[in-house]
Amino acid sequence: MQRILILGAGFAGLWAAAGAARALDALGVGPDRVEVTLVNRDAWHGIRVRNYEADLDAIRVPLATVLDPIGVRLVDGEVTGIDLAQRSVRCMVSGTDTALPYDRLVFALGSGLARPAIPGLAEHGFDIDTFAGARRLADHLAGLDGQPASPGRDTVLVVGAGLTGIEAATEMVDRIGPSGRVILADHAPQVGSDMGDSARPVIETALAALGVETRMGVSVAAVDAGGATLSTGEVIPAATVIWCAGMRASPLTAQFPVERDRLGRLPVDPTLKIIGLGAEFAVGDSARAMVDDSRASVMSCQHSRPMGRFGGHNVVADLLGQPLLPMRIEWYTTILDLGSWGAVYTEGWDRQVAAQGAAAKQTKQIINRQRIYPPLTGDRRAILDAAAPVIQAPPQRFR
Repeated sequence: MQRILILGAGFAGLWAAAGAARALDALGVGPDRVEVTLVNRDAWHGIRVRNYEADLDAIRVPLATVLDPIGVRLVDGEVTGIDLAQRSVRCMVSGTDTALPYDRLVFALGSGLARPAIPGLAEHGFDIDTFAGARRLADHLAGLDGQPASPGRDTVLVVGAGLTGIEAATEMVDRIGPSGRVILADHAPQVGSDMGDSARPVIETALAALGVETRMGVSVAAVDAGGATLSTGEVIPAATVIWCAGMRASPLTAQFPVERDRLGRLPVDPTLKIIGLGAEFAVGDSARAMVDDSRASVMSCQHSRPMGRFGGHNVVADLLGQPLLPMRIEWYTTILDLGSWGAVYTEGWDRQVAAQGAAAKQTKQIINRQRIYPPLTGDRRAILDAAAPVIQAPPQRFR
């Protein structure tokens, strides 16, 4: 038997597993010849991009719902090391150090929040990077009403005015309530620094309409139970400090003998194979793939999902001597949630505004609640069909 091992069940890893199962099905190759195994730290596929939302009930999908019908084996374990020479991955499974051999590997362990050594941040800060972090924040917010009145009890400070921070801050306006205060801070001079001149005025309008305060061009010097001290010396009383500043690829990318980019990502060719290696592929936030002639992938489900589908197909093709398919994505959109104000929908790498307000919010809700989910019916054919190595059309735009 030959073994395909996929590490991580995020947007890229889950679709790599489904893509591999689809490719094997199309070739008539059964599990007696090739086994596909997915390793994940728990039994869930998390819809990570929804962690800022108030209702967390539907943002996790049981992996068995998707994997069991397509014959992918799940190992619930934490990856601890990779031995390229032996083609083996070490995992902690139920407290036991376990070695899993592979003939082909797909690395899809994604990214994590960059956590600088700011005094007090680890002890007193919150985040929405993981489901556990989102749940901890939700429990904290739910308990604020029972705390004694204090200057910062109903104040939320969101650090990081990129896409995640903006979505968190605008959603916090409703979550903290009408008596609350939401502040968005960043070292950059403007909010949404990557969103460009077309979208930034829309974001600024939404923040102003929602009453979100901003502190731009500052950094956080320290965090404690009462709030945060900024680099300017300003002390912001805040019972809730949410860190949303920066992402890094999985630290296990360092175990590959290749040069990584500034985010720690592995370089891959158009087929998603790690450049310079023979049996290892990488997809999602841990991989840097050129999506067209001049642009590299970004850490987003928009790119992770097709990377997973193509990577899963190609790892089977590589193993069985079939032609590999290069991935190329000709379009790019950004749909940014702006809380009760609506959203902003941009097209192209220069992020030209195509829709805003309630119309863009309609698209955002379709993405968050439908488009990025795998089929949940247990229908084997529907799951395999959804894993085809094709590039979806851009999300629907409303007017």
